Amino acid sequence: MKDELTKELDYIKQDLQKMSDHLYYNPELGDQEFESMKLLTNYLEKQGFQVETGLVGRTTAFKATYEGEKPGPKIAYLAEYDALPGVGHGCGHNLIGTMSVGAAVILSKQIDHIGGSVVVLGTPAEETNGAKVPMSDEGIFSDIDAAMIVHPSDLSYSSGDSLAMDAIQFAYSGKASHAAASPEKGINALDSVIQLFNGINALREHLTSDVRIHGIISEGGQAANVVPDSAVAQFYVRAKERDYLNEVVEKVHNIAKGAALMTGATLEISNYELSYDNMITNKALSDAFNKNLQQVSGGPVLPAKQSYGSIDMGNVSQVVPAIHPYIGFGEEGLTAHTQDFADKTITEEGHQTLANGALSLAFTGYDLLTDKALYQSMQQEFKGK
Repeated sequence: MKDELTKELDYIKQDLQKMSDHLYYNPELGDQEFESMKLLTNYLEKQGFQVETGLVGRTTAFKATYEGEKPGPKIAYLAEYDALPGVGHGCGHNLIGTMSVGAAVILSKQIDHIGGSVVVLGTPAEETNGAKVPMSDEGIFSDIDAAMIVHPSDLSYSSGDSLAMDAIQFAYSGKASHAAASPEKGINALDSVIQLFNGINALREHLTSDVRIHGIISEGGQAANVVPDSAVAQFYVRAKERDYLNEVVEKVHNIAKGAALMTGATLEISNYELSYDNMITNKALSDAFNKNLQQVSGGPVLPAKQSYGSIDMGNVSQVVPAIHPYIGFGEEGLTAHTQDFADKTITEEGHQTLANGALSLAFTGYDLLTDKALYQSMQQEFKGK
């Protein structure tokens, strides 16, 4: 039956390439992917999917569903289509979105025979304020049995882990004064930020090696002869697991409060971006995908890389069995978030990567719908997480 899926890919391969290339030449930033969303949803509607837009209050989020005539699991493919400032699709989201759309369309052609249903979830703003977070929180995955997304890379790698992350802003308010004539009348908000950095640097010695804390001073005063009455710092705080991250964040909050006490400034703490949870790869699902990718591409799938980044797919993996593998262009050392990476997506190698990714995802969805032992193994692993 997988031969039939391969035939379906051949029917739509040119469509997928055209869509991916169109996204490349017309990049849109997160939560502004209006035309990108229309491109993908219009195609899915033509293929018989029922489309709902504006999920979780995000205008460019969507859900496209193909319900089979027989009962069975519901498989979700996640589509990203936001670009980066300056380099456009330097993270290859033009491929990610079209690979997921392609996989869903391919699988939908067999759904009526084998049972189940297939969903494409359009997830805006992965690079900034990922929509997968509110989708996970607000029950979008409550009826989903498995969620998959595949990301382009230099080489192919298994789905691995990612760090949980909080994006925290510390805004200090002091009192302005002439820094030379009457400094005693001022309260220096910038000094609070400097003490915050010093305190965090002292904390690093007493944290596990997986923790990453990095920040900037986004506001620190306007003139050297005026005591700054306002200063703002923004930090990303990351750790391998959410529970430990929460402990670290509490320590950082206490340091920030201490810095305010040292200077007499007042402090407001807020999150300036959504928090991401750590990625939990479902090994049973991952092994099935790796097997299919090796079969489709004819190349190896390397062990997961050590990750010190954070992805909103981590939140998805907390509520449903999920994978986030990487599919290679076959160019070792090619770095994401660069123009070279973006340009690779519209080459012959990029188009082949698109086809391989869509078919591997479709094969894996087919396996879940037809192999009860695989489905049960995936679910048992997830329930024991």
